[in-house]
Amino acid sequence: MTLRIESLTLRDFRNYDHATLENLGDVTVLVGENAIGKTNIIEGVQLLTALSSFRHATIEQLVRHGQERGRLEASISDGNRQLAMALTLEGHSKKYQLNGKAKRPADLKGLVPSVIFTPDDLDLVKGSMTKRRAALDALGSQVNKNYYIVRRDYEKVIRHKNRLLKEEAAPALLATIDEMLITVGSQLVCYRDALFRRLVTPLVSLYDGISSGREVLGMQYVPSWSETPDENGMISRETVREALARALHERAGEEQARRRAVVGPHADHLVFTLDGQDASLFGSQGQQRSIVLAYKLAEAAVIEDILEQKPVLLLDDVMSELDGQRREALVAHIAEGSQTFLTTANLAYFDQGMLERSDVRHLPLTASDHI
Repeated sequence: MTLRIESLTLRDFRNYDHATLENLGDVTVLVGENAIGKTNIIEGVQLLTALSSFRHATIEQLVRHGQERGRLEASISDGNRQLAMALTLEGHSKKYQLNGKAKRPADLKGLVPSVIFTPDDLDLVKGSMTKRRAALDALGSQVNKNYYIVRRDYEKVIRHKNRLLKEEAAPALLATIDEMLITVGSQLVCYRDALFRRLVTPLVSLYDGISSGREVLGMQYVPSWSETPDENGMISRETVREALARALHERAGEEQARRRAVVGPHADHLVFTLDGQDASLFGSQGQQRSIVLAYKLAEAAVIEDILEQKPVLLLDDVMSELDGQRREALVAHIAEGSQTFLTTANLAYFDQGMLERSDVRHLPLTASDHI
């Protein structure tokens, strides 16, 4: 059964000193003016579900100004199990607890998954390749603990290699780090490839529904050693190892001249196409936004398929960025049963039917509020 958040408490978190949201239901709409703290609540929920912040905030930024530590707490249940999750923010560390026992983030991945959709995500199609890789990896890290660990290890390796290249380290030392890059990088590429192939089917289907079949969406994953996607099915780890090793050897001089790594999963490409053309170049703003909406809904579908539970949906002021057709598509998905938290400054973006089945909470919250 799907776990749901029944209550949320914020203590010295962002602009909140102590506030609790109780009796949370299927759909919670947080209403208030801009800069009042709506997004901070969404961020708090994400830290307790995806175990990360879309703002990539430091501990200092998360803890209320003037305080030494902050804390988030949530009561979670599926009707049978009752869980208490907590996160303490202090110094340079995030410390998680489940039912009072310390837990590593890797141990909690996938327990209560979530999908977040913010206005910044609308740049997913036309924005940087880094953003697209990060989106895919964030999804993978929620559905597969090993994916999370391998991605973390790869990031350590690539940071080390870039430091060696900047310091103009000896070729022998670079060769040693390349062996580590090949080992960890090949595993990450295989995880990405498998997840990508799982994501494509619901993505294409959802886009077809949102766009009424006016054009065909495609998505391609192009590894750093290639200029074209592999169309021959799942790639093997041995194939990736060989391709990475060959590319690293061939481009070693280029990496040393540029003093940064250019081969590896950190340089892979993800490309959206419409009728075979690059959507970042030829797609209209409306088409690009339809792709992003379909992508977010596809993330939710993949999570449900793999983990057999619906993710929490976190929608931060996106209704104002979508037109009527796309808002209707999003509302239709919300009605399918995922626990949802939305923020807005204007309830006019929601139809009366949705408001009637939602729990509308008005902000700001004040000290020791229980709403």
